[in-house]
Amino acid sequence: MDTSIGKKATRKQWIGLAVLTLPCLVYAMDLTVLLLAVPHLTADLKPSAAQLLWITDIYGFLIAGLLITMGTLGDRIGRRKLLMWGAAAFGVASLLAAFSTTAEMLIVTRALLGVAGATLAPSTLSLIRNMFHDERQRTFAIGIWVSCFSAGSALGPVMGGVLLEHFWWGSVFLIGIPVMVLLLVLGPILLPESKDPNAGKLEIPSVLMSLSAVLTIIYGAKKMAGSGFDPLYIGIVILGLLIGYAFIRRQTKIADPLIDVALFKVNGFAAALCINFVGLFMVFGFFLLSAQYMQLVMGLSPLMAGLWMLPTGAVFIVGSMLAPVMINYAPRAYIIMGCFLLAAASFAVLTQMSAFTHIGMFVAVMTVLCFGLAPIGTLTTDMVLSIAPSERAGSASAMSETSFEFAGAFGIAILGSIVMVTYRSLMQAQAPRDTPAAAYETLGGAVEIAHAMPGDTGVPLLVAAKDSFVSSMELVSWIATASALLAAILAVILLRSYGTRGAAASH
Repeated sequence: MDTSIGKKATRKQWIGLAVLTLPCLVYAMDLTVLLLAVPHLTADLKPSAAQLLWITDIYGFLIAGLLITMGTLGDRIGRRKLLMWGAAAFGVASLLAAFSTTAEMLIVTRALLGVAGATLAPSTLSLIRNMFHDERQRTFAIGIWVSCFSAGSALGPVMGGVLLEHFWWGSVFLIGIPVMVLLLVLGPILLPESKDPNAGKLEIPSVLMSLSAVLTIIYGAKKMAGSGFDPLYIGIVILGLLIGYAFIRRQTKIADPLIDVALFKVNGFAAALCINFVGLFMVFGFFLLSAQYMQLVMGLSPLMAGLWMLPTGAVFIVGSMLAPVMINYAPRAYIIMGCFLLAAASFAVLTQMSAFTHIGMFVAVMTVLCFGLAPIGTLTTDMVLSIAPSERAGSASAMSETSFEFAGAFGIAILGSIVMVTYRSLMQAQAPRDTPAAAYETLGGAVEIAHAMPGDTGVPLLVAAKDSFVSSMELVSWIATASALLAAILAVILLRSYGTRGAAASH
């Protein structure tokens, strides 16, 4: 019997948690900090359209594709060891990216950042699982961990905007270097080493199948976000799903599986991943649309849009931290149901937004929406880690993180494609005659064309484009409302046997 179960964490563990939050902040910031730097690096490095796409996407691609491998690798060689290696590689890659002299060099260094970044999230989360044995403290620690990703995502555009005001585009990559140096100094002192004592060898065919499945699905989903429901990219997603199915089948037959498929049979494990997926699906998809809404419909600069969205990041942190308190008073299923109902109400209000809605009103509704969805990530992640045995913490953490990545990719792809298809259809009916084809493709293209037209001749096109986009957002808001209501019902059905504290032990 494990005598550490229920043991309270000491001051050293809490200081160690503070150290673990640092790479989480940088990991999330690097996903968003580059967005504002794109115009600056484009002017300097002059990448082609394809190269620019790789510069912006390859970091997230490789993180998503390698999470499962890195999580399982940490179980085998040691989670702290993998975290230290990843931190060192991340710092070096950040330095190289900052001083890249060609587009090709930046692509390679961003790829290295992705490989290193894939070690950070599963390593930090699995270390938390092994540092905090008291259920109440572990839930609180996971709430802090989740909130750091929210904080990093919110701070990325703001810090990027500040740096770009005073320095060159490469400065946005230097943010992570002092953080990784601090982690390398304090990690060996404050973080305990942990691994699976009975771990087998790392099976290379499974690694390749996992990487192929995730990258294929993520790539197809991202391309759908830019091209709509193109049969080619739908086929790519289906191919990735088939590879994933073959990967799962292989894990049930080999001696040293990359993931423990038996975990999906444990009551609550698969349900927690699915509920988490649904919540993040809506958040990521709608945040992409809200960014376009504020910049292209309301006319805000990227920096001002980022500043206006800071309250949403703040309430995500607060909501994540309140989750451990909530489960003292009610079962998780009913808390998650309430979260989705609040989200559904917020989405219903967003269906009434227009091109003339005040920015304060829009941000207020988005803030309530984020507050409603924030506790879900903490509660479901805690369930996943509580159910999984401690020796498989890295694999379980990686599966949880991979569900985050899938949710983001599919949220952007599906909701973005719906907006695109609807926008094109409405523009066909509303746009003035002789409108250039680019205006029918995206709102950004229409705004650029309208502003380039002499005098007030572009006003009708601008009005039609904005109205078409807002109507498309209204449709997506209704879909999100229905999805949130459905998720609320599913949460009660799937998670009702997973009660308040201590339920994990009964499984």
